[in-house]
Amino acid sequence: MELTLLPADIYTVINKTVLTEVDRNNLISLYEPIIGVVATSLYLTLWRDLGTSEILSPDYNHHHLMKVLKLDLTEIKLAIDSLEAVGLIRTYVKEDEINKYVYELYSPLSSYEFFHHPIFNVVLYNNVGKEEYDRLKAIYDKVNIDLKDYHEVTKLMDMTFKTSSHLDTINPLNHNELSVTLSDQVDFDLIISSIPKGVLSDKAFSKKTKELINALAFTYNINTLKMVELIRSSINELGQIDKETLRKSARKYYQYNNDGNLPTLVYRLQPDYLKSPVGDNTNRGKIIKVFENTTPYDFLASKSKGANPTNHDLKIVEYLLVDVGLKPAVVNVLIDYVLKVNNNKFNQAFVETIAAQWARSGVKTASDAMELAEKHHKKYNKNIKEEKKVKDKPVWFNETIKREEISEAEKSELQELMSKFR
Repeated sequence: MELTLLPADIYTVINKTVLTEVDRNNLISLYEPIIGVVATSLYLTLWRDLGTSEILSPDYNHHHLMKVLKLDLTEIKLAIDSLEAVGLIRTYVKEDEINKYVYELYSPLSSYEFFHHPIFNVVLYNNVGKEEYDRLKAIYDKVNIDLKDYHEVTKLMDMTFKTSSHLDTINPLNHNELSVTLSDQVDFDLIISSIPKGVLSDKAFSKKTKELINALAFTYNINTLKMVELIRSSINELGQIDKETLRKSARKYYQYNNDGNLPTLVYRLQPDYLKSPVGDNTNRGKIIKVFENTTPYDFLASKSKGANPTNHDLKIVEYLLVDVGLKPAVVNVLIDYVLKVNNNKFNQAFVETIAAQWARSGVKTASDAMELAEKHHKKYNKNIKEEKKVKDKPVWFNETIKREEISEAEKSELQELMSKFR
């Protein structure tokens, strides 16, 4: 269960790596466009909290972070989640009257690893655009000098030094990085059973290959059956999965279905700190749980009786999550409301109008979104009823009829006309 972070809760920072200026540059240039400025600032603050020891920080409370970063705890918690997700920190907690947290710091990936990462590389490109991506890649590309006319004269270690039993044992820190971990995005048993025997070698599905397949499935939202198709087209003559071919195939598949665009990272589920308390078993509480524990993609699919959402609808959802910045549970409420009041039509203009109102209201939870939807619906129904009254009433209703005097000639003509009906 997710713990509620409080200002009085204590934290200690432990450095599990060697942090350098290169790491700082990589963090700001490569990670910040993905995790945002708040998460980047938090990482740099935790790094600074190490102080001169560079290994272990003093104890601080989280109010210290609130003052330094000028943020509330919900924003700090979201930044912590982001740093954990991209492998920059690992978090431990000891529960007590005042909870005690330990934040282990790990290095950013090297520029080479970053630009070859199946998730980070793609998302960076999408977030900064081709021009900035090419500029960054040019900066971080290794310089290659032709050494064919040179010969190496580097001395080996034993040519310069010898060991001595009187030297103290040294245990230096290593440059440690955390790998980004994902739960299985596809059914590997189904994939393996779907490929004819003898086509793949026994070592085709190595740990590294599975990690790549999971990362590609996550990045490009590829299901198991589609992944089988992509893998089949990526098998080389040795019965191995050509990783580069698989990368390109996955990217092309996504771009073909998304007008040439590449994906970005959004929160797939409602963050735990924005979920309702456990134990509400009322009908409303159960509905809120569905909104909180379903991704917008799956929720939209459930409204289509399990059919895959259209690209048009998915673009609207991505707009709500990325551009408007609505939380996943809020997006689910919005989807549910729009489909109910708009004859199951997910109309973009209608969605954007409501989304703008909710964004200005600062709504972040499913419960608050439901209240806004109810208020909007009452107002909507009231307007409809008023319009119906106006449409149904006679044209003269509530209008002032002016009494005008007629001339003597008109009066004589009228009397003559009336006499014929007597």
